[in-house]
Amino acid sequence: MSPDKKPITRKANAKINLTFEVLGQRRDGYHEIISVMQTINLCDVLTFEPHDGIQLACDVAELVSPNNLVYKAAALMQGLADGGRGVAITLSKGIPLASGLGGGSSDAAVTLQVLNKMWGINLPQKRLVDVAAQLGSDVPFFVSGSPTTLATGRGEKVEALPSPAKTWVVLLRPPIEMPNKTREMYAHLDPAGFTTGQRARRLASSIRASERITSRQCFNVFDPLALSVLPGLNHYRREFLAAGAAEVHLAGAGPTLFTLVGGRGEGEEILHWLKKLRMEAYLAETA
Repeated sequence: MSPDKKPITRKANAKINLTFEVLGQRRDGYHEIISVMQTINLCDVLTFEPHDGIQLACDVAELVSPNNLVYKAAALMQGLADGGRGVAITLSKGIPLASGLGGGSSDAAVTLQVLNKMWGINLPQKRLVDVAAQLGSDVPFFVSGSPTTLATGRGEKVEALPSPAKTWVVLLRPPIEMPNKTREMYAHLDPAGFTTGQRARRLASSIRASERITSRQCFNVFDPLALSVLPGLNHYRREFLAAGAAEVHLAGAGPTLFTLVGGRGEGEEILHWLKKLRMEAYLAETA
């Protein structure tokens, strides 16, 4: 534990899946996926202070629960710590909830990283990634520390890619809620939609060659499926395109939609149009 016991504050960035392909279903019930994942500068903020036991505070009351991935991450690390350890964590949300942007997973990853040092556990990176995989498929990506990765397996195997040139992203978060959303998306996925991962590997090759990424290179196996599974999504997709987006893709399992734009000015124009329609929209940059 830090001898000065000063609070530690860290940002937890959101992510988008530039590509998301499903290769098939595994014997363990999970799906084999391949995805190029990218952090963006839309973020939550977490503050950590020494405390007796584990305490979580959040500006969104419904997230204050032992079921929160932040709490679960702290409990996991507490079990690995030498002697009784405690922490008070304050979570300030900037990433919309249940949006497909990985907010909860990113928060959990930051918790693992901070407590690993704060409590002197000092797990090596590979071991920390293994711990992260116990919390969810996206957590290893955030723990890896690489803003751009090629994720395989069920998402827990991550290969760092070079960070592409900074790219502006417009996000539209429709007010669509669905319990067990990710499970429902997979349940409705037709095996005819399974691919060989060629899109992810092609994009990864472009990134390694320092080529600029565009929306046309993006792909999400759930893109067409979501229009029928998530009621009302097609309306928001049409409005996004009408606002000037060249192509629109689902972020993760949704319902957030995103488009990559050529520059900040173009992004601000699209954002302004969506805001005029009183839609929840954001302008972010790859981070």
